[in-house]
Amino acid sequence: MARVCQVTGKKPITGNSISHSNIKTKRRFLPNLMTKRFFLAEEDTWITLKLSAEGIRTINKNGLYTVVKELRAQGEKI
Repeated sequence: MARVCQVTGKKPITGNSISHSNIKTKRRFLPNLMTKRFFLAEEDTWITLKLSAEGIRTINKNGLYTVVKELRAQGEKI
């Protein structure tokens, strides 16, 4: 699966790894992704989401049902 947060859309970005002698080589910066299960009380089901740490904070702030409703409106299958 792709390394993309389902809530925030964060994905890997590229940059340089810089050595002591200032030689630059390409590298990837990966988002802090976690697979997390949530209980959606309104539908009485468990859902599994692939989230970044910021995505988990967004769910804590706005509520799970609100976030899931927005994702479904964007066309994501949950």
